This record gives sequence, C-alpha cells and structure tokens, in this order.
Amino acid sequence: MTSLRIRKRALVAAGISILSSCVIPDDTSSIAKVDATTAAARKEMVGLSEADVRMCAGFPTATADTGPSGQIWTYQRTVQRGNLSIAMPTMAVGAIPAVGGSVNVAPGGYCNTQVHMVGGRVAEVTYAGDNNLPNSIDALCVSTVDACVAYARQRSRKATAVSR
Repeated sequence: MTSLRIRKRALVAAGISILSSCVIPDDTSSIAKVDATTAAARKEMVGLSEADVRMCAGFPTATADTGPSGQIWTYQRTVQRGNLSIAMPTMAVGAIPAVGGSVNVAPGGYCNTQVHMVGGRVAEVTYAGDNNLPNSIDALCVSTVDACVAYARQRSRKATAVSR
C-alpha cells in the first residue's frame, strides 16, 4: 500500500512538471515575428506631412523639440485586455523537488509610438514600451499606426494613378 501511494504521488508530480513546462517564456524574441502593420508603418509613413499624421493618428500625447533636427511626436496607448491567469500551486513530493508555476495569456501592456518629424514631414517611426504579445513584436502599437498605413497606401495609389 505504501508503494502505491508513492507511485501515485510520483505520477502527480510528473504531471505537474509536464504542465509547468508549457509556460510561455518571458523572452519570446526567438519565436515572435514583427507585426506586419507596425513594420509597414516604419516605411510607409515616411514622407507624410504633419497634417497627414494628425488626420490618421490624431493629435500626439506629447511632443519634444529636438532643435534643428525637428520634433518627436509621441502617441501613448495603454491596452487593457481580459487576462487569463492560471496558477498551479507549488508542490513537493518526497525527494521530488517543488514544482508549480503560472501562465498569463493575452496580457495587456502599453506602446509609445514615436514619430520623428523633420521639416514638417515624417522621417522615422519607432516603438517603445511593453508592446509585444507572445507571438508578435510591437503588436500593441498597431492601433496607433494602422490608419496611417492605410492612408499612406491610399495616397500612393492616387499618386501612381495621376502620374499615368
């Protein structure tokens, strides 16, 4: 009877150990890909005027004058998402070490989208903050730039049609 209890406890501990190995790592850079929209914004927003950016992204949350090299406009977005948190209690069975852990799926975060303006036009777009999802880099910044990417593509199509 004693050996049966030990086997049951060992089986439970092995199951918990397997489940705890499914935890998403903090650094997902090796498996995550850069979000397509935020990557496109880095290229396609370059050249938009200040008025264009205000039309597609709204007014910036903050601005910083960088002297002769222009201004930096910052768009701050905080994303609250419904979280699913699963916590497993820490358990130790005899000589087997303690196992346990937690998983947090679809966390919230924040994104600071910085738009560098030089001569009244976009020169560069960058992102900062806790803006990654487990499988996508800069994904929480999409809501700031998606309309600008569409706007820039629309303007590009119009310019191409006019030049034909």
